[in-house]
Amino acid sequence: MIIKKQYLKSKPVCKVTFGLPAELTADARTAHLVGEFNDWGVTATPMKKLKNGAFTVTLDLETGREYQFRYLIDESQWENAWNADRFMPTPFGDSTNSVVIV
Repeated sequence: MIIKKQYLKSKPVCKVTFGLPAELTADARTAHLVGEFNDWGVTATPMKKLKNGAFTVTLDLETGREYQFRYLIDESQWENAWNADRFMPTPFGDSTNSVVIV
């Protein structure tokens, strides 16, 4: 899993790149980033599939905040970011959400 942060000097925004490794997604057709930044819309933020089978997407996120998120692979398999800044229990109590702090 990739979470790369690039803070902008000109405005309170951080460019955050989220990535899923090819070993997890090699056979996947689609992957979406789902979280508080897109009102948990399961199709709002599609990830781009790279030639090696990995998926990636970059978002501009407001700094000074925390955002809960998860990955949705092939519209059925939920995954957390193994290297998230921290984890929070879901409101449903069945698992956890990844958290990125910017």
